[in-house]
Amino acid sequence: MSIFENTEIAFADRSTQQLNKAYWMFKSIENPALTNVGISILNFTIKNNFPFVKGIVKSTLFEQFCGGETREESIAVVNKMWKSHVGSIFDYAIEGKADEKTFDEVYHEILDIIKFSKGKEAIPFVVFKPTAFGRIEIFEKVGKKEQLSADETAEWQRVVDRFDGVCKLCHEYKIKLMIDAEDYCMQDAADDLADEMMEKYNKDFPIVWNTMQMYRTGRIEYMEAHLKRAREKGYVIGYKIVRGAYMEKERERAAQMGYPSPIQPTKQASDDNYNAAVEFVMQHPDIISAFFGSHNETSMELIMNKMKAAGLPNNTPHVFFGQLYGMSDNITYYLAKQGYNVAKYLPYGPVKDVVPYLTRRAQENTSVAGQTGRELALIARELKRRKK
Repeated sequence: MSIFENTEIAFADRSTQQLNKAYWMFKSIENPALTNVGISILNFTIKNNFPFVKGIVKSTLFEQFCGGETREESIAVVNKMWKSHVGSIFDYAIEGKADEKTFDEVYHEILDIIKFSKGKEAIPFVVFKPTAFGRIEIFEKVGKKEQLSADETAEWQRVVDRFDGVCKLCHEYKIKLMIDAEDYCMQDAADDLADEMMEKYNKDFPIVWNTMQMYRTGRIEYMEAHLKRAREKGYVIGYKIVRGAYMEKERERAAQMGYPSPIQPTKQASDDNYNAAVEFVMQHPDIISAFFGSHNETSMELIMNKMKAAGLPNNTPHVFFGQLYGMSDNITYYLAKQGYNVAKYLPYGPVKDVVPYLTRRAQENTSVAGQTGRELALIARELKRRKK
């Protein structure tokens, strides 16, 4: 039996009413065909401003996977989780917009999150997506070292300035900042920019943390070269280690564009690469800190065992664990109970604007082998325990 089986610990913060609602919500997205139909209907009704839909969405998918529509509304969830020593990472979950006005709005929202998080132990990280600060096309062009026009040069400088602005404020407030990973085609430019920010702001403490998607090929080699560069230039590294979230999209794009797929050929290869990243981090605790984001119980146990073998205490500031809000509470709350640093990604934003994020969560729960089934089995077991 897994060490992550204690449902009383897992769902201590959830009322029976909430668990019943979560059970039927996961049950409804268990069927891929029904999920896809439901998503199509949801997108149509939201796009056309059907008045009753917002309330339905907010009391189901939104309640399960989001903290609230605003930071202030979400703070109740933050405080509740922190009573169990589970931290929160505010994620402004607005997707699908790509214009300068929106980039500036999101930039100022991230600055406000940083200010809001100052002095709050319950919020150990701030996070943003690179494409929240600039068009994916400009990242791709910079990553390929293509010639930029005068307008594009000015556009890229605005992206750099936004990155630098949030990193500078985090450095001033001593708040850790995670930069999410995205599509392969734009990641080289995002990696280079993240590294530039690390060199500038990670001299004594890991302020900037870049994301490594281990379902990609070549990531261990990148980390080895990055370690060498950091030692030479005198800064420390922060990584968020994940498997990744764009597998089918990346394979399709590679086939269409005629280049080798950047994705590991099998699930086992992705798992092996993730484990290799764990090993790599644990070999260099003097210079690398890592946030391990995963819903995989085997990976979590591996990290715990590696920490023990390396003589690292459970609460070492160099290692964090993380899961998404609304999922894998059996992992999160067990780790917190054992004194590990653990935090949930806590998305927030207006219901209408967060729908793309919510539909992605529903689709991923449907497609990831066993994820929905695990959630349902754990919830059912806890509901049965409470009836005794």
